[in-house]
Amino acid sequence: MKTLLVFLFWGLLLAEIKAAQPEPPVKAKVLVLTERGGGHEGFVAAALDWLKTFSEKQQFELKVINHPREIENDSLRGYRLFIQLNYPPYNWTPKTMAAFERYIDQGQGSWIGFHHATLLGEFDGYPMWNWFSDFMGGIRFKSYIAKKATGNVWVEASTHPVMKGLPRIFSIPDDEWYTFDKNPRSNVKVLATVDETSYQPASDIKMGDHPVIWSNGKKKAKNVYFLIGHSASLVTTPAFTKMFANAIAWGLKK
Repeated sequence: MKTLLVFLFWGLLLAEIKAAQPEPPVKAKVLVLTERGGGHEGFVAAALDWLKTFSEKQQFELKVINHPREIENDSLRGYRLFIQLNYPPYNWTPKTMAAFERYIDQGQGSWIGFHHATLLGEFDGYPMWNWFSDFMGGIRFKSYIAKKATGNVWVEASTHPVMKGLPRIFSIPDDEWYTFDKNPRSNVKVLATVDETSYQPASDIKMGDHPVIWSNGKKKAKNVYFLIGHSASLVTTPAFTKMFANAIAWGLKK
């Protein structure tokens, strides 16, 4: 009897200790939609490696997919952040387009987009995604520097969370600088522009006032678009990884 009472005492004590211990925090979930292969493979592969290391340090959970249809049976609402790593705004299914629009319009999470996310127009037999064009400031893709160029980026919104800690001017190497049919500035918050006179090698493909990082404050979801995202060398560029880290921290913050 005494042995049984001792056993019960220790059992109850251990149960109380276990109940008093806090549950481990639930990791924020981040969905990454990638464009694999082709001319952007170097950057995407390098960015994924960086993301894996960064997610382990910052303790958030990554899920990587390579086509939007992979989320048809998954709820975007469960992801705190959606990173569109160069995947273009076409070749989405109607179901995934609708889910993504709800995610942004209803503020279900945050979004970071790179480079190819503004390849807006009629491509590969797909029509323009008008909602996405409006999301990006009402633009349509026009042209790009096919041979790539290094350019100086000027910060306009130094107090924005994405741009904190960045120098006023920094260099971005070997990128395809897209131009558009119109300037998105009147419809978005421009965070940084590229100085087209700094292109090396020089190029005649220019916009004049040329935003390259911006956010659409008309949407409920926090969002930021980076026009840059072509060369693997970006991931060894401190200004780029600083911006990327800032954007993730901002997006994950409730």
